[in-house]
Amino acid sequence: MAARIRENDGDDLEENHEINVTPFIDVILVLLIIFMVAAPLATVDVDVDLPGSTATPAPRPEQPLFLTLKEDLTLALGNDAVSRDRLAAALAARTNGDTQTRIFLRADKAVGYGDLMQVMNLLRAAGYLKIALVGLETAGAPAAAVAGEQP
Repeated sequence: MAARIRENDGDDLEENHEINVTPFIDVILVLLIIFMVAAPLATVDVDVDLPGSTATPAPRPEQPLFLTLKEDLTLALGNDAVSRDRLAAALAARTNGDTQTRIFLRADKAVGYGDLMQVMNLLRAAGYLKIALVGLETAGAPAAAVAGEQP
């Protein structure tokens, strides 16, 4: 059996020139556990029943232009029915080609979010970017509320 004879008998510890990776591995394992716990929480799908708007209504123009998306997904511009492929031409005729006209978009309660976004994309493709969403009057709101403008 071989024994190592130390040249100095002091209390100094022997220098170790290797990297100690044990603390690094511990930190990586803790991070892995945190991500394993947090990942399922980030992908939870929650059903949302959105409330009505209680925002102060914006001032309306004298002749607002309403575009209505009905429950059966048909469109009406004002009181006139319009098909989706003729929407751009009908809007141009009603606004005299002024794409800065604010379009008041209202949709039936039963209309899905995706269907509403398709209509908003049709308006955007026609060049109408000022879209106001109209909601029903709720407690605390004096009138139908306009909920913003699409960028």
